[in-house]
Amino acid sequence: MRIVVAEDLYLLRDGMVRLLEAYGHQVVATATTGPETLDVLLTQRPDVAVVDVRMPPTQSDEGLRAALDARRRVPGLPILILSQHVEQLYARELLADGTGGIGYFLKESVFDADQFVDALVRVAGGGTAMDPAVIAKLLSSGSSNRRLERLTEREHDVLGLMAEGLSNQAIGQRLFLSESAISKHTTSIFGKLGITDDGNNNRRVLAVLTYLNNA
Repeated sequence: MRIVVAEDLYLLRDGMVRLLEAYGHQVVATATTGPETLDVLLTQRPDVAVVDVRMPPTQSDEGLRAALDARRRVPGLPILILSQHVEQLYARELLADGTGGIGYFLKESVFDADQFVDALVRVAGGGTAMDPAVIAKLLSSGSSNRRLERLTEREHDVLGLMAEGLSNQAIGQRLFLSESAISKHTTSIFGKLGITDDGNNNRRVLAVLTYLNNA
């Protein structure tokens, strides 16, 4: 994969570059500020980008804003956002266009190399990859949503793993169920959440967005 790494901390940036290259991927550009990130995303149009939320010049949310701006200009541009802390708003904004190709990981998860690279591959393929720690944190707030209340306990389990970005096959392996059983659960989830297949949006992403909006 052709990858852009946008991170202002040298050690983390260099570590990610070395890690990705060790896995056989090509880092085509790096960036250290928000404006520089937007520029390289638009000029390089990578297979996937890793973008830190907080970057210079103000160390607020320049990286996130650059990523959102780039996806508005290049719809579906695959981006995995890194954050020091869980911010529900970031997750919602990233998924809001319903097209997929989005991930949201905590920086500490970068040190699990296999998990991190697997997430990048899923995002590059148009899927979602939400850090399990992010999902757990979001769920802990526990506000209610009438549509989600219609789901069975098993359907909640399936939707939680879907939010992490797992395929039906992977979800089945995690829950010790057949892939066909997971397929039936996902169909039921879409129906109960009122998510129809109109050909314009990724239904799994819309289901995940509903799930995160509940948190």
